[in-house]
Amino acid sequence: MDRRPESSEYLKELSKYVYLVPAEGDIITIFREQTDEICTFISNLTEEQGDYRYAPEKWSIKEMVGHLADTGRIMSYRLLCIARGDTTPLPGFEEKDYVLTANFEAHTLKALLAHYKLVRESTLLLMETLPEEAWIRKGIVNEATLSARAQACIMIGHDHHHLNILKERYLV
Repeated sequence: MDRRPESSEYLKELSKYVYLVPAEGDIITIFREQTDEICTFISNLTEEQGDYRYAPEKWSIKEMVGHLADTGRIMSYRLLCIARGDTTPLPGFEEKDYVLTANFEAHTLKALLAHYKLVRESTLLLMETLPEEAWIRKGIVNEATLSARAQACIMIGHDHHHLNILKERYLV
């Protein structure tokens, strides 16, 4: 799939993620390469760095990685539902509540990275098996229309956004 979603395929607020996806190239290839980039980046961090917060009220790197894994699970499920033509409205979620109750701090950065990597690999396998027509199917997420290809781009953009935050605010 190399066509980017049109603005009518997602909420305007999500454009900040869609715009982070390169305009050219296959979405599946971009997803795969991004997975490798993020996994390599995080695997080069120490366990001590995993506990770092750039401000007291901000997530630690471990919490950020856990958030990426949890959000990936949710977004992958949304992609599956939309791509398979399920028109059941899907709810939003409160990311801060997930991080607050997940106890990511009790796990090693290596273990959290393993969760992230497995979620991404599973999502990649799903994407690779989608027929062309599935990418333009639409569903309802958080009371708004969302296409499968928009969901895929939002996943890429979301993780790109957090990778930028890690590089700019955590590892300076």
